[in-house]
Amino acid sequence: MKPLGIAVMGAGLIGRRHVERVMSEPGTVLSAVIDPSAAGRDFAETVGARWYRSFSDIRVEDRPDGVIVATPNQLHVENGMEIVAAGIPVLIEKPIADDVDAAAALVAAGEKAGIPLLVGHHRRHNPMIQAVKQIVDGGRLGRIITVHGTFWVAKPDDYFDIPWRREAGAGPVFVNLIHDVDLFRYFFGEVEAVHAMESHAVRNHAVEDTAVVTLRFASGVLATLNGSDAVAAPWSWETTNGENPAFPRYDQFCYQIGGTKGSLGIPDPTLWTSPSRPDWLEPLAEERVPYAAADPLCVQLGHFCDVIRGDATPLVSGREGLATLRVVEAIKRSARWGQMIHLADARATSDPQKV
Repeated sequence: MKPLGIAVMGAGLIGRRHVERVMSEPGTVLSAVIDPSAAGRDFAETVGARWYRSFSDIRVEDRPDGVIVATPNQLHVENGMEIVAAGIPVLIEKPIADDVDAAAALVAAGEKAGIPLLVGHHRRHNPMIQAVKQIVDGGRLGRIITVHGTFWVAKPDDYFDIPWRREAGAGPVFVNLIHDVDLFRYFFGEVEAVHAMESHAVRNHAVEDTAVVTLRFASGVLATLNGSDAVAAPWSWETTNGENPAFPRYDQFCYQIGGTKGSLGIPDPTLWTSPSRPDWLEPLAEERVPYAAADPLCVQLGHFCDVIRGDATPLVSGREGLATLRVVEAIKRSARWGQMIHLADARATSDPQKV
């Protein structure tokens, strides 16, 4: 089978990780690195790839079969629209956009053109997450009642030397907690209402450094998310699952799922159940959930290739990315207005007096 030519737009941290996967995975070749910066040009030269300042500069003979967009959040819609207009399947890093209305326009454009649009919520592709999904859907936990997620890390000062990371559309809610929101939606269904608080007291940037969120799902599940990029701690997805070797790994958890028959800790999923009738005075049985580990970015890339060839439909479509973004925007709105936001009402109005 002829390898697919994949171009990567954006040569930042996540863009470079995508480039590494495209170059190492069977069935794909890196057709170009697209980035207007001198650093992007130098990176393309380092990896031996063609370099273009913009997508419009690509020569006809170098037209890729697919494009991965890993530019700053604020550029996702502009970049995605250009690629959709060219009739090329596109995988856009999360979030699909930093604005719900713009994201909806992008999704509509892709659907009208019949061009596959995927969103890079790559954790759904993790085999461990697929194993957890089977347990949740299979009823071993009984009725799911509540879930908690923690994202506590200490991002260094030089992380914020890149201006867009200090501006609206960045911050741990858009950059990090959106992953957790997406997984919670994947496990438990649609979010009905959110209530959130934020603080930027540590760095005083235009974006938050800390957020506390409560979510109510239509299924009745109640969830909490606690996120900060200013806390020295071992409790986050990045530092507990080993997905990215750049991070130190700790034998801790980042998610807890609680049901009437048992509970589950993630990652290194551990199932806790009662051998008989649940009773807080009786010891619980501990069971490690088996799964075959794999790099979810590689799995996602393989899935993208299957979609390009017409052999699969997107696991995380533009509509899925849009639904997750709606929840994140409701979180931001709740923190700004200091009140609970009902998602159905939030779709209909942006006026806080009507919500």
